[in-house]
Amino acid sequence: MKPSSLTLGWRTLWRDLRAGELRLVIVAVTLAVAALTSVGFFADRLQGGLARDALQLLGGDAVIASDNPTPEAFVAQARALGLAGATTLNFPTMARADDAQGGASRLVALKSVEPGYPLRGRLQTTADPARPGQPTRDIPARGEAWVDAPLLESLALRLGDELLLGDARLRIARILTLEPDRGAGFLTFAPRVMVNALDLPATGLVQPASRITYRFAVAGEARAAQRFTAWAKDAATRPDVRGVRVESIDSGQPEMRQTLERAEKFLSLVALLAALLAAVAVALAARGFANEHLDAAALLRVLGQSQRAIAGAYVAEFAAVGVFASALGVLLGFAVHHVFVLLLAGLVEAGLPAPSLWPVAFGLGVGLTLMCAFGLPPVLQLARVPPLRVIRRDVGGLKPASLAVLGVGVAGFAALLLAVSRDAKLGAIAVGGFAAAALLFALLAWGAVRLLRASVNEATAPRWLVLATRQIAARPAYAVVQVSSLAVGLLALVLLVLLRTDLIDSWQRATPADAPNRFVINIMPDQAEAFRQRLDQAGVARYDWYPMFRGRLVAVNGRAVSLDDYAEDRARRLVDREFNLSNAFEAPQHNPITAGRWTPGEPDAVSVEEGIAKTLGLNLGDRLRFDIGGVTSEARITSLRRVDWGSMRANFFVMYPVADMQDVPVTYLAAYRAPAQPGFDNALVHDFPNITNVDLSATLSQVQRVLAQVVRAVEFLFAFTLAAGLAVLFAAVTATREERAREFAIMRAVGARAALLRQVQRAELAGVGLLAGFLASCVAVAVGWLLARYVFDFTWTVRPWVPLAGALAGALLALAAGWWGLREVLRRPVVETLRRAAD
Repeated sequence: MKPSSLTLGWRTLWRDLRAGELRLVIVAVTLAVAALTSVGFFADRLQGGLARDALQLLGGDAVIASDNPTPEAFVAQARALGLAGATTLNFPTMARADDAQGGASRLVALKSVEPGYPLRGRLQTTADPARPGQPTRDIPARGEAWVDAPLLESLALRLGDELLLGDARLRIARILTLEPDRGAGFLTFAPRVMVNALDLPATGLVQPASRITYRFAVAGEARAAQRFTAWAKDAATRPDVRGVRVESIDSGQPEMRQTLERAEKFLSLVALLAALLAAVAVALAARGFANEHLDAAALLRVLGQSQRAIAGAYVAEFAAVGVFASALGVLLGFAVHHVFVLLLAGLVEAGLPAPSLWPVAFGLGVGLTLMCAFGLPPVLQLARVPPLRVIRRDVGGLKPASLAVLGVGVAGFAALLLAVSRDAKLGAIAVGGFAAAALLFALLAWGAVRLLRASVNEATAPRWLVLATRQIAARPAYAVVQVSSLAVGLLALVLLVLLRTDLIDSWQRATPADAPNRFVINIMPDQAEAFRQRLDQAGVARYDWYPMFRGRLVAVNGRAVSLDDYAEDRARRLVDREFNLSNAFEAPQHNPITAGRWTPGEPDAVSVEEGIAKTLGLNLGDRLRFDIGGVTSEARITSLRRVDWGSMRANFFVMYPVADMQDVPVTYLAAYRAPAQPGFDNALVHDFPNITNVDLSATLSQVQRVLAQVVRAVEFLFAFTLAAGLAVLFAAVTATREERAREFAIMRAVGARAALLRQVQRAELAGVGLLAGFLASCVAVAVGWLLARYVFDFTWTVRPWVPLAGALAGALLALAAGWWGLREVLRRPVVETLRRAAD
């Protein structure tokens, strides 16, 4: 009785597992699934946490923000829909201690609240600085102020002391430890002071010209909140409504979100490359597996097994291996994603929700797709091995997989990778770039093999070189596969090394260890010289120093600017307010020119930040007219600049390339790193009482801490791709192990010494690795430039030494993989090798 396909597959599975012939396949699939699911689990939980905390970050289900008191129509609509509402006022002002306690002053972010605040989330406060905060539903009572802990230190105050705000004196009652809707922006650079809305009039700080942000938050039944949001968005676009915007979660913490998004993209890229490398490793390992089983398949045909039964047995075997390796990869990915959570602790709220089952299903799908697309095509050929191979070893060899089978498998795998990338450009460049690179490597490798055969003169070349050349030229197809596989593996490794280096460098350059931590504004022209002398005396040698003035864009190319000209909300907000403008004879070094030319001293010219130019539809040559304090200024756009708004440097939307602006009222801005002198800030405010000194120390420390955490997470996942790359190298080098063994056995049988054969093997491996490394490095530079420019948005540094270093690294890695995978070839007795060949 013939065994069924399942029974036969089960038997061969256990035999192959004991023989170690499936080890490389299992490792490759496990690595790919683990890399993809670890990122998938983390992203799934992160998105779930953000969705859960979104309402807390807003402070309500929807928020109406405006520069003036919230229009009554919005309040009435919320009330009509049965929604609860709470209004807060936010603006910067100076707080100070009583003269008897030193009289120190500090810029603060003042916020007035009313009962019911916050509608979503809870405040956390403490009455003891040494203890953590506790949730509370209260708000400051009348006559009280709740403050951030840094304010007490900077003003030398304690709980119970009085804080002077304008004309009012308020008692410091509690320390704020968590404010769920604080968000981001200029005000978050200053310590928070929270007061009761009923105390605000007594301060006298609310004046007609005060720059106050009114925030009207609503909360209630979900359907009613959605109806209100839709109504509010429509109402905010009406011509009679100015300066009103409906906020969403996307407007919170843009700088932190940008860092997280860039890090998540890089983690996705690392996982993509690990999966691509695993596909190459599986294909090579499966082909080697099929080569090893040609004789066994022929024997099964002799014993009466049909082609269908043999094919079914191998399908069952590889399906079982795929399920096992995929499940193992999912478990490993789940464990690894906890490392990401620890490394990125603090970037998201603690207590992330449990992940969904999507990463599990996706991981299993990727593993099985890998086996079907790259593992089964060569293995299924075993069912077509003729019985005649039992007595004639020259028949029934493996053939290239059909284009139809390979195309369907590769297309399915590519679709999965594009789905996991979560970014169309990232997926297209990674998958498309590697597909094009594989074809290019194959073509160039074929040409190199032919060139090598023609260029080596066997009469004069060393014997080891002649034999190595013959080895490569005798198997041109194998040589092409080896070079292409090695090049693909090295491409991923070189690309990640270059991208990791430049990406991390760009992050760290944006916020270096000596980045400015003080921004001082409102320095009057007659104070400029004295202020700069004070900085010089304090040892502050490097600092940004720019004039600053405010202007409203009133016309573009002679046409008056109107809100109706812009559909995008951000564009409407920009033209509805004044810009911070500046001028400088030389272009700022931290603002690279991306289009046009900055000509020092050029009259009637302006340089515009490229982001705002894109938002407002501005181009080189357009003429802009600004109203600057009643003075009209018209100029032509002569250059566009790239500005990193998270760089902690002085940046402006629009700059004039001249040293002085005539008839324009200016103040000055200084950005510097504060000297380590006790009391320097207080002395500066005392000598220049009109200035506003913004301390960015806490924010800068937070940003640098975030970057350090992200870098650690990126480097951790990099180990997966390194392991996958080494698996590809090992598979590529050992793919022809038995052929090498037979050839070396024949050479040894006719008198070749072991030392000569070692030289031949090393020369062959070094040559293949050298060529693969050179090709991979050249392509890595091109693909890296595409990813840096179109996905990660940072400056790509071209290093001319990369191809040389890549070639040397390829040669060394190939030699190392060859030593590990082929060391027993030279040790195996000649008789044993020849007997295996005969059997």
